[in-house]
Amino acid sequence: MDAAFFLETSIMATVHIPAQLRPMTAGVEHLEIDAANVRQLIESLETRFPGLRERLCDGDRIRAGLQVAIDGALSNKGFAARLAASSDVYFLPAIGGG
Repeated sequence: MDAAFFLETSIMATVHIPAQLRPMTAGVEHLEIDAANVRQLIESLETRFPGLRERLCDGDRIRAGLQVAIDGALSNKGFAARLAASSDVYFLPAIGGG
């Protein structure tokens, strides 16, 4: 067998940081993160930008008032939402209406 068969593939998702959280990322608007799901993505963000997880999460859930959009579609799977190679991930603040 080809040695390349045994190499793990990376899933490099692009995460877009909401404007209100950019002060915590030194102004970084988006970055690529190797993650297979939203949980891994958030943990990688926390490693890079300490304190960001608590702004995105409430315990083991995405914080109320935030939605996760993956490749243009809102996800209701929370941390378990799977990412594909080249996924675009957005954390969108809820928009109030009335």
